Amino acid sequence: MPSTELKILLVEDDELFRLGLQVRLQQEADLEIVAEAEDGETAIELVNHHAVDIVLLDVGLPGIGGIEACRQIKQRYPNLPILVLTSHSQNSLIARLISAGAQGYCLKGIAAEKLVLALRSVAAGASWWDENATKEIRSTFASQPIEVDSKLSTPGNPLTHREQEILLLLANRKTNQEIAEALYITPGTVRVHVHAILHKLGVSDRHAAVMIAIQKQLIQSDS
Repeated sequence: MPSTELKILLVEDDELFRLGLQVRLQQEADLEIVAEAEDGETAIELVNHHAVDIVLLDVGLPGIGGIEACRQIKQRYPNLPILVLTSHSQNSLIARLISAGAQGYCLKGIAAEKLVLALRSVAAGASWWDENATKEIRSTFASQPIEVDSKLSTPGNPLTHREQEILLLLANRKTNQEIAEALYITPGTVRVHVHAILHKLGVSDRHAAVMIAIQKQLIQSDS
């Protein structure tokens, strides 16, 4: 019978921490660490030589660093999920991780059970963002209203004005029904626009779309 194990490339430069991860993760019958690396360059090479289902990647690596390693891996293997481990939770870091193609990140102090759940979720196609960071981002949205900048409707902006309007409402945590009511369109039309937004921005969920849009100044905080 074919193997059902989730094959992991573990990239972590702290030897003791890496060993701890290895011991804990391999207690799970469906998880297998097939390769390990201590830096980004080695990680890229290992991805070329091993069939892996997901990369568990430390962001604070020597050499090119975790974010650049993530970017290069995703350029070569765009469908390979990457879950990042980090000691930091700044919003700017999250935006950089999303831009590099990561499907999510966990703080290094996360409970082992949650890390296992995050790995399985990301490998299955979902996104996973640390709960505290998500709260901080939502707090930012609540305290600083976000608006579409009409001056940004240029050829360099892939979104239509309607898509920008919908993205603005997504940033302010509106549901499809609430967006439909605000814009006098149907919820089905909202879903179509949201799908187009995710496709154009190259992300898989609304949260990531908002972060990318803010980073690229497709929407911005009201100064």
